[in-house]
Amino acid sequence: MVITIDMIEKPQLNNPILIEGLPGIGFVANIACLHLITELKAKRFAQMFSSSFQDFAVTTQDGSTRSPINELYYVKRGEGQQDLIIWYGNTQALTTVGQYELCGKVLGIAKELGCSFVISIGGFKKDEVAAVPGLYSTATDEETMQKALDLGTKVMVGHVFGIAGLTVGLAQIMDMKGFSLLVDTAGMNPDVNAARYALITLGKFLNLPVNLDKIEDSGNQIKHMLELFGLMRSITEEKKKEEQQLRWFI
Repeated sequence: MVITIDMIEKPQLNNPILIEGLPGIGFVANIACLHLITELKAKRFAQMFSSSFQDFAVTTQDGSTRSPINELYYVKRGEGQQDLIIWYGNTQALTTVGQYELCGKVLGIAKELGCSFVISIGGFKKDEVAAVPGLYSTATDEETMQKALDLGTKVMVGHVFGIAGLTVGLAQIMDMKGFSLLVDTAGMNPDVNAARYALITLGKFLNLPVNLDKIEDSGNQIKHMLELFGLMRSITEEKKKEEQQLRWFI
């Protein structure tokens, strides 16, 4: 596999926390991190292309092309506060090897910038979801797990597939700490409500109030991205094939 990394800038950060926000079930992480990037005016400092990403590009209305991509953004929060690194993109890797390679590269970059703590976000598929969805966590160690539980989450028992699980698993191997934050969601359509509660919980942990007035706009941007990539029809009309066709969403 080949990953090309374009480092636009190497920011000087204060003990940053990495927040993962790639597409997954309900696009919870994707919406949440896009909203963070917008509201906090995060600055992009790296972009990544991988041979394990989707093997096509799409043409936009102005005739330009958009490719499968991952990006890293940073937010400087001021004296005495931990800065943020936000991992955002329009795809996960399509293969197991590609997922490990991508995650390892991102964690390596984050660690080089002084990061020792990671948070992955994801959706937890449920047939029925309450207006206030349930939240679940798994962590690298007992102390960090207790911090996640103190936020009102429950222990996630079972498997955490895809980048949301792999990020926390590899972080532990790389002597980093962190937890996953999973939110109940009905399925594959972009779930703004689940993203809202992910951000509320994340804000408590980071002591970071986030204005959620325009989170619907972030959800609409994700829907537009899916339409450009020709995926909304697959999601809404081909439920039985969604795991095979959209493997990078798990």
